[in-house]
Amino acid sequence: MTESYMKKLSSTLLDAITDKDPLVQEQVCSALCSLGEVRPVEMLRTCEEYLRQHDKLAHPYRAAVLRAMERVLSSRASELDKDTASTIILLASSEMTRMKGEVLPAGVFGSGPGRGLAAGSEWRPGGPGKAVHQQGDGGAAAQAAARGPATLRRAAHTRQPLSGQCFWCSSLPAIHPELPVACAGHGQAGHGAHGVLLCPSPLAGVIALQRFSEGALEYLANLDRAPDPTVRKDAFTTDIFSAYDVLFHHWLQSREAKLRLAVVEALGPMSHLLPSERLEEQLPKLLPGILALYKKHSETFYVSKSLGQILEAAVSVGSRTLDTQLDALLAALHSQICVPVESSSPLAMSNQKEALRCFTVLACNSPDRLLAFLLPRLDTNNERTRVGTLQVVRHVINSAAAQMEDKKPFILSSMRLPLLDTNSKVKRAVVQVISAMAHHGYLEQPGGEAMIEYIVQQCALPPEQEPEKPGPSSKDSKADSVRAISVRTLYLVSTTVDRMNHVLWPYLLQFLIPVRFTGALTPLCRSLMHLAQKRQEAGADTFLIQYDTHASLPSPYAVTARLLVVSSSPYLGDGRGVVALRLLSVLHPNIHPLLGQHWETTVPLLLGYLDEHMEETLPQEEWEERLLMFLRDTLAIVSDNVWICQLSLELCRQLPCYDGAPQEKNFLYKCIGTTLGAASSKEVVRKHLQELLETARYQEEAEREGLACCFGICAISHLEDTLAQLEDFVRSEVFRKSIGILNIFKDRSENEVEKVKSALILCYGHVAARAPCELVLAKVESDILRNVFQHFNTKVLGVKIETKDPALKLCLVQSVCMISHAICSSTQAGSFHFSRKAELVAQMMEFIRAEPLDSLRTPIRKKAMLTCTYLVSVEPALDKQAWADVIRGCLHSVMALLPEPKGEDGGCQESLYLDTLHALEDLLTSLLQQNMTPQGLQMMIEHLSPWIKSPRGHERARALGVSAHLLRYFLEHLRVSALVPFHNLGLLVGLFSPRCADLWPATRQEAMDCVHSLLYLQLGYEGFSQDYRDDVVERLLSLKDGLVHPDPAILFHTCHSVGQIIARRLPPDQLISLLLTMFEGLGDHDQNCSRAATVMINCLLQERGGALQEKVPEIVSVLRSKLQEVQGEHILPAAQHSIYLLATQHCAAVVSSLLGSPLPLDSHTCMLWRALAAEPHLATQVLGLLLEMMNRDVPFKESRAFLLGRTPDRVATLLPLSASCALFEVMSTPAVGPAVLELYPQLFVALLLRVSCTVGVQLPRNLQALERRGASPALATRNLEPCSSAVDTLRAVLLRSGSEDVAQRMDQEGGWELLRTSAGHEEGATRLARAMAEHAGPRLPLVLKALACTQSSVYEVQRVTTTAFLAELLNSNVANDLMLLDSLLESLAARQKDTCASVRRLVLRGLANLASGSPDKVRAHGPQLLTAMIGGLDDGDNPHSPVALEAMVGLAQLLHLMETWDLRSGLLHVAIRIRPFFDSEKTEFRTASIRLFGHLNKVCHGDCEDIFLDQVMGGMAPLLLHLQDPQTTVASACRFALLMCGPNLACEELSAAFQKHLQEGRALHFGEFLNTTCKHLASPQMQHFPDLLGRLLSTCLFYCKSSWEGVRAAAPLLTGFLVLHAEPRQQPQVDLDQLISAFQILLKDPAPEVRTRAAEALGRLVKLA
Repeated sequence: MTESYMKKLSSTLLDAITDKDPLVQEQVCSALCSLGEVRPVEMLRTCEEYLRQHDKLAHPYRAAVLRAMERVLSSRASELDKDTASTIILLASSEMTRMKGEVLPAGVFGSGPGRGLAAGSEWRPGGPGKAVHQQGDGGAAAQAAARGPATLRRAAHTRQPLSGQCFWCSSLPAIHPELPVACAGHGQAGHGAHGVLLCPSPLAGVIALQRFSEGALEYLANLDRAPDPTVRKDAFTTDIFSAYDVLFHHWLQSREAKLRLAVVEALGPMSHLLPSERLEEQLPKLLPGILALYKKHSETFYVSKSLGQILEAAVSVGSRTLDTQLDALLAALHSQICVPVESSSPLAMSNQKEALRCFTVLACNSPDRLLAFLLPRLDTNNERTRVGTLQVVRHVINSAAAQMEDKKPFILSSMRLPLLDTNSKVKRAVVQVISAMAHHGYLEQPGGEAMIEYIVQQCALPPEQEPEKPGPSSKDSKADSVRAISVRTLYLVSTTVDRMNHVLWPYLLQFLIPVRFTGALTPLCRSLMHLAQKRQEAGADTFLIQYDTHASLPSPYAVTARLLVVSSSPYLGDGRGVVALRLLSVLHPNIHPLLGQHWETTVPLLLGYLDEHMEETLPQEEWEERLLMFLRDTLAIVSDNVWICQLSLELCRQLPCYDGAPQEKNFLYKCIGTTLGAASSKEVVRKHLQELLETARYQEEAEREGLACCFGICAISHLEDTLAQLEDFVRSEVFRKSIGILNIFKDRSENEVEKVKSALILCYGHVAARAPCELVLAKVESDILRNVFQHFNTKVLGVKIETKDPALKLCLVQSVCMISHAICSSTQAGSFHFSRKAELVAQMMEFIRAEPLDSLRTPIRKKAMLTCTYLVSVEPALDKQAWADVIRGCLHSVMALLPEPKGEDGGCQESLYLDTLHALEDLLTSLLQQNMTPQGLQMMIEHLSPWIKSPRGHERARALGVSAHLLRYFLEHLRVSALVPFHNLGLLVGLFSPRCADLWPATRQEAMDCVHSLLYLQLGYEGFSQDYRDDVVERLLSLKDGLVHPDPAILFHTCHSVGQIIARRLPPDQLISLLLTMFEGLGDHDQNCSRAATVMINCLLQERGGALQEKVPEIVSVLRSKLQEVQGEHILPAAQHSIYLLATQHCAAVVSSLLGSPLPLDSHTCMLWRALAAEPHLATQVLGLLLEMMNRDVPFKESRAFLLGRTPDRVATLLPLSASCALFEVMSTPAVGPAVLELYPQLFVALLLRVSCTVGVQLPRNLQALERRGASPALATRNLEPCSSAVDTLRAVLLRSGSEDVAQRMDQEGGWELLRTSAGHEEGATRLARAMAEHAGPRLPLVLKALACTQSSVYEVQRVTTTAFLAELLNSNVANDLMLLDSLLESLAARQKDTCASVRRLVLRGLANLASGSPDKVRAHGPQLLTAMIGGLDDGDNPHSPVALEAMVGLAQLLHLMETWDLRSGLLHVAIRIRPFFDSEKTEFRTASIRLFGHLNKVCHGDCEDIFLDQVMGGMAPLLLHLQDPQTTVASACRFALLMCGPNLACEELSAAFQKHLQEGRALHFGEFLNTTCKHLASPQMQHFPDLLGRLLSTCLFYCKSSWEGVRAAAPLLTGFLVLHAEPRQQPQVDLDQLISAFQILLKDPAPEVRTRAAEALGRLVKLA
């Protein structure tokens, strides 16, 4: 029997050897070893049989079994019998052959070959490596340096004075012997393998020779100061030539560029020291050799320098070889000159200078061949070639003047093609050549005039049309431009070259008139003035021009006309107006003999006027008028009709000269008109007018204007002739041909014809404006207007064709305006009936509406409005509708204009705009005159109102300026014949007064003037005289200074003062209209105006609010709507103040009106509520009203459930919800604190109950939809959910009442969030009570008094909240300190039978809290408390009743404070009742029941009854196993319970073990603890429990099926230790089969820990096997 159990245990363990978890697998092996230690033979045989039967078992598992067998064999091998040993050997050999190539564990089957193979399998051959090191040797090469030439070179670089230079004579023989050595060294270096120059001697020697030669030449050139004057060049020739031979024939061919340059630099001075015959002999080779270096070196300065020295030497000896080399020399040097030179390269510029020096040498030697080479190259088109050649020519002219004297005609003729070149570089070079020619008499030759004309042409170049700069690297500045150089050249030639005076005077005069020389007028006039002054100084005869001998010169009339006209634009062309006037003044003897005295006085005045102004400040019209006055005076002085007619003829001839200068041409027309006006010959006048009409360039606007001015000026003296000539021109063939019917439909012809018509229309306007008024009126309709409209309206086949030409419109408007003004200016205008008035007004309005609004470019608006203004007073009058259309059209056309950007023509635009605005004011004023009544004024203001409230500042400024102008005019002309009400005063004051704070200071002033005028108008309508001055209203004028102050505080204080003045003078019936108008002003685009409106509204409410009770709902509604519409940080504070002012006078009305605001409250309404807390007394009234509103209606209504069985939804009612939200907003203001303290109990209780009854309450459907869509930006961000709203309000009450600690404690503990949720509401109320007891105890009596009447509330949730609050108060000693204990206990006892389980549970909690709050009162109320708790254990049929849980927790708190005799009766009942909770699925029940079980044991103090002791032993195994409960709270409770059970078990060792291992906070080694505990449980001291082992094992088997992994793992572990320590006498109590079966199941448990413990327990069962 025993053997079968052993085999069964072994087989069970072997079946578990395939476990995937390595720890389980290891524990199975250990258990097998445990079996083998007791029964080795049986264990080994079972393993061998298992391996044979499971031939396919995987290698790792076979190895595990073999390891277990090896461990047994290592200690029990001696106990094996022969058969068993043979079986094991066969198994070993079989396993070894099976596992070829596999590594067996070390030590399997003992030592021997198996172990050697295992060790050999891990051996790896290896050996030491070798390192190889290599070393290398190296050496250094030495170099030698020659020091002789280097020393000499240093000496050569030292420039000694002449007194010390005689050493050169003895130095040269010392240099010469080293040259062959240096040459040899250089040759070796040159032909070496590496091409490295090792010897520095050649370069040093060359430099030494160069310095020697230069020093020798300097010495010879200054023999008169030399210490040894007997030294001659012959002393050096022989040695120099030897050195020259080495340098030229050897070193000049070196590959080293530096050496070559040094050689060529030395050859220059050496050539002067060579013998003449040697130099002549060497030149054919020397010159080509030098020229060849130009191609080898980029820096050619040294080559050119040396070449120049060689050429000088050759010329000095009279060499003939130069002739044969001349062409090559010229070509090479010319190419050097033609290379572009940058000023940033000094060497390149020096190279050109040296090359030019060479040309000088050649020019002196061979001038003919030089010119034959140069001049043909002037004809080339290549820029570089031409510029270089011109540079050489200029240089030759200056440096070889004597040689070039007879070549002047030839050189002049060769300049023909360069004069035609347009390249700027060529032009600059040509001007420089001409300048050189002027100084050397070339321009006096035939053909010199062309040179002068060329200079003048270049002076006439406009700066903007000059050719571009030569290149990006050019450094040309504006001063070096062709024009600037030409201007300087002309002036210098005129002023410094005396021989040019007779050439330039009077020749330069002929350049004054031609158009192409206009740009040169300034330098021309300056030069002519200088020349004329020289002539005057020479004598009158030489100054007067003989026009007979100078037929090409312009006439005096032409000069006068030209200079006068160009003076009209005095700042053009470098200020030509001043020099033109001065020249004109100087030329007066040549113009007319009578003009001298007059011009000598008037011209300086004109010049002085120009000195007073700058180009930007000169008034052009006034300047032109001064010039015209100068012309009129001149004509009057001359008083010669022939001279005048000649001047007019010349003026007309010069018209084409100004086609590109419109301003000057316009002035020229005025001069023509002035001259014709002074002419006495009508035939001449009409002839010239006809020619002007026929030849005018009508496409040019300035010309049309000028032509019209000419006709207007002429009409002053010749009105009949002017009108007649205009009509004759219209009837002429020229005009008719241009407007033929076949040409009408051609765009080009039509455009040209309309330009002609524009000019004619404009002519009629100027004629009407300038001619005498008494003569014009008779011809307005019959002649002037008839012709104007005939030209404007085109008919084709009887159909009127609308013009498309804007110029024609402008001309018509200008003309009609001038005609209308002429009519009004006439003394007979009052009796004049203008039949075409309506037609003209309609036409003007059509033009005004067609004008663009984005710019003001033409005076059409101004002229059209002026025309309408002039026509207002002319008969017949127009109807009101027509004038209303005129007003709207004109306002829109002017007010909507965009402000012009600041630019070059900003001044002109500003002037045009001001003129246009004044024209509008004049028009509106003239219209207001037609209806001087309040209705007429309001009509005007209504038209202006949109512009007054415009978001654009410039439009407001314009509208206010116009309004102020109209109001001033209305007030000045007010005539009241009867007392009538000014019924629209409120509207008008409300419109203008906020503008007193406009962003634009000028607008503020105008607004103040408007208010001032309106209040005086009211006084006027009340009967006061016009000269009456009211002290209150007059204060407005003194406040104007505050409107310009930049400080906003001062500005708005001024607005407040304005509001006070308005409030004092405003009639009562106008108050509400004024307020409503100002409310509209809150949305003003100008923030300042909006602020001013708020200031004035509050001022009016403060001053006159008492009379507005019936208007409160309307005012609040308007205020709220405006807050929603208007954005601005200033609006809200002002609105708050407004609502505060109303509430101080009408509190109930304001609260009622605000409660009508829709939910959710928008942020603006919230701020209005907060404004009501600004003052304590008002806040108390508001809070009382809101509490009344909150309690007036039920908190929620239940809606019918949509589905059967579903709980009805609770929906919040609106009035309490609105009151709750309003309360929160009022509480959000710190100033509400005193009012909250006064109403603290009512507020706290009401809001606590509000919180309780809104938990889970939904919003109405319409508000739910708003919540889902998300609040708009204007809505408050606070949650609208009813409960959250109430919680927030309650928290705000605590904060405002000084209970910040309570609120902070709730914040820290999350109490507020708990209050909001159904699940956490009770805990939230509990934490609130705890915080109140701790931080606000003195306030609790009044709070409890207010709560007393709510305990029987019909709302269950309110009872729960109240009970939770009261229960927690018992947890604090404040209840006892404030003598609230008895009342609290009574209140809780009354709710013990409440129908709500939560209330009953909370009652038990409150009673249990007595243990912590007032422990000394527990004994006195012990029976009552125990009865309540036991009753709670038996509450209801729910096995997991929360009431029972609360009872267990409460009992655990109360037991140690009760009398013992009170407990004995219920002790067993409690123990039996809580035992099922040990294994409850709910953690809190397990924890509470186990801990209560511990407290029950603690109360017994070792004096337990046997029946209770039996309960203790029955709970021992569950307590031990639940030490491994997954919940730490349960495990901790088990520790406590076992510690309390220890003294009651009558086993001191067991109790001591519990004390040792189970102390709280100490780590528990569970296996060790179980081992110790089981050892003591099996001790003899526990014999009084004979069936203890069986009961414990049975309980363990039960817990093997536990749902908790830790408990399942602990059950076999406890079983194993119980069996391990069981006495033989106890073995009958063990059912081994049952245990093995249970453990077999556990070996298949999904938890590795359980499987491990089961395997371990199986190993211990061997004791029973």
